[in-house]
Amino acid sequence: MTTIVVVRKAGQIAIAADTQSTFGDTRLTEAHDARPDKIFASHDGYFAISGAAAHDLVLQGALARHKTLDFSHRRAIFESFRKLHPKFKEDYFLRPEEEEDDPYESSQMTVLLANRHGIFGVYSMREIYEYRRFWAIGSGRDFAIGAMRAVYDDPALDAAAIARIGVETGCEFDVNSSLPLTLFTLDASEPA
Repeated sequence: MTTIVVVRKAGQIAIAADTQSTFGDTRLTEAHDARPDKIFASHDGYFAISGAAAHDLVLQGALARHKTLDFSHRRAIFESFRKLHPKFKEDYFLRPEEEEDDPYESSQMTVLLANRHGIFGVYSMREIYEYRRFWAIGSGRDFAIGAMRAVYDDPALDAAAIARIGVETGCEFDVNSSLPLTLFTLDASEPA
């Protein structure tokens, strides 16, 4: 799977991810993958996905085709992913089935989004969360969240340093994550 983190601190926002892909028991590391970066820029922000590797190209393609989507706040992100969901099914052949008793069709992906407006999580049934300080997704998330919590209040560490610690810790303990990592930062429009 992966370790992907977002951090907001002191007017800075960071998003970081490991570079390993996993196929069952097989690891594809950065040394063998010509495109190991799990983070991509779009709509004045950065997106990163946990789940099937195909989601990366699907979301990039859908965002490229729909330039007017709004990712500036929680409700707008919900509406944007609501508009994208039928496109995922029609244009990219998404299979939205998960559990029989699920209340909604699934988009089958978990996304972290970092932009000047904040740090957000988008989950498979278009649940949208806005995070105040930090969050992580993927199989290394628990390690990353714990590490970031332990260091977040250190005044010597900025958002990028905390994000780096989160991904490095995820990679140290999660078999499905490995270094090197990629990291992007941007300025927040308002203090957290």
